[in-house]
Amino acid sequence: MKSSSTIISTEIKEYERLFKEAVKSDVPLLDRITKYIVKTKGKQLRPMFVLLSAKLCGDINDSTYRAASLVELLHTATLVHDDVVDEAAERRGFFSTYALWKNKASVLVGDYLLAKGLLLSLENDDFKILQILAEAVKKMSEGELLQLEKSRLLNIKEEDYFTIIRNKTASLLASACSAGSYSSTRDKSIAEKMRQFGEFTGIAFQIKDDLFDYGSDDVGKPTGNDIKEKKMTLPLIYTLDKTTPSNRKTIINIIKNKNKSRRDIEQVVQLVNDTGGILYANKKMIEYKEMAEKVLFEFPASETRDALIEMLHFTTDRKN
Repeated sequence: MKSSSTIISTEIKEYERLFKEAVKSDVPLLDRITKYIVKTKGKQLRPMFVLLSAKLCGDINDSTYRAASLVELLHTATLVHDDVVDEAAERRGFFSTYALWKNKASVLVGDYLLAKGLLLSLENDDFKILQILAEAVKKMSEGELLQLEKSRLLNIKEEDYFTIIRNKTASLLASACSAGSYSSTRDKSIAEKMRQFGEFTGIAFQIKDDLFDYGSDDVGKPTGNDIKEKKMTLPLIYTLDKTTPSNRKTIINIIKNKNKSRRDIEQVVQLVNDTGGILYANKKMIEYKEMAEKVLFEFPASETRDALIEMLHFTTDRKN
């Protein structure tokens, strides 16, 4: 993503400065935890989408920087809470907040980041941008709960799956693109168009994540993590729908088994491969990538549009 980072390199530095300021606290423990979160942050794809979406449609301004900070504050808050729910010891290769400071501190830090995001927008009258992002948080919660409900019953249909990932994963990226474009245009129709681009990109991103669980020539050995956690992803859903009753029974029994061996995981992966689940999921991912590209091509050619296309391709071509 060299060109993407290059054309907004100055803006990214300004955003990072403002984000660090936004998470500061006078409470020593809280300040120590937020500094650790900033230090171990990921690729910051969502703030980059905010900045590039704004630049595609107009000029990056103070409202854009606040939108980028709000997106990252909300995203980080959800990750901190997710680690508590999942009892996850690691996040991006580092110890998670949950692992280092346990439940109480992690939940309160997530709440703090959420409150800081709300205040950042309210104190600057960014009401429309706050509305756009608040809608995303609502959808993320709905998506998580729908997944929890369906996973318990192991009866997720393809329609349910797309509803879940549209809400759980794609909604925040969609809102990032929408908020960014709105910050530089104040045009709701343009913001809606960029929301669609972000949603299609986010769905493609999640399908790519699902494919990592099964491995391929592109992504290496299968991890089987989703299978172990009973997550019903698109390759598996397709396989359960298309395979023989005998294979379906085998897969369901393995998924329900709490002590899954490497051999069990490999058997499920093989059945998914043999049934065409991976090919089908990859086909769907490409369809959503192409829909996202189609939205971008409604905008005039520019280096910013090229950078967004590069970001889009990264979501489907990445190796991790």
